Amino acid sequence: MKRYFGYALILALLSVPAFAAKNSKTVTLPGNVKIGSTALPAGSYRVTWTGSGTDVQVTLAQNGKTLATVPAKVVDEKHSLTGVTTSTQSGVDFLQAIQLDSISLVFQTPTASGQ
Repeated sequence: MKRYFGYALILALLSVPAFAAKNSKTVTLPGNVKIGSTALPAGSYRVTWTGSGTDVQVTLAQNGKTLATVPAKVVDEKHSLTGVTTSTQSGVDFLQAIQLDSISLVFQTPTASGQ
């Protein structure tokens, strides 16, 4: 009986990273961008999200260090390439969306004055 419990425990521990990887991808930011009030330099980031629909928390981490956690909404859509969408406001590039294989993570961006 203990042997079966041991096998079950090992199987459960090995499957946890597989489930965690489902909502996690690596994305490269080609240039410096801002998301919320956080400035992110160009580079490779681990993007992780929890939740669904319009209530998603997205975390961007680089070298194991979390740099930003922001709200977003998930839009179901297919993409052939992973990419990012930015907008420029007052000379600053803001991250608007991250396109992944089957979804887009869409962020709220600040509105320029007068809009």
